[in-house]
Amino acid sequence: YTSDPDGVRAILRDVFGWRHVDAGEGWLIFAMPPAEVGVHPAEGPTFHSGVRHQLTLMCDDINATIAELDSKGVTAQGHPQDEGWGITVMINLPGGLEMMLYQPRHQLAISPG
Repeated sequence: YTSDPDGVRAILRDVFGWRHVDAGEGWLIFAMPPAEVGVHPAEGPTFHSGVRHQLTLMCDDINATIAELDSKGVTAQGHPQDEGWGITVMINLPGGLEMMLYQPRHQLAISPG
């Protein structure tokens, strides 16, 4: 949910280039790129109380991806951080949303390409 759905839809459509259909009145439904799901424990230093989920985008080269997104008006919050399992940074989306971008260092469940 966002206070700026048109802005987020525009980024998913125009910046990320995700295929989509218009379900009517500008309600865009997007095809997702190949995906993986990780399930995290509900405890630890990075857990915020309450039930939550997080959409995170993976990339092959985080610095190149940040530069490409920045050239298209999508900004990163600070600099990439080495988390051990990957290199992460949060990106800003319209309506006050943020999404994690990360370059994984772990084995992937999906095959590239």
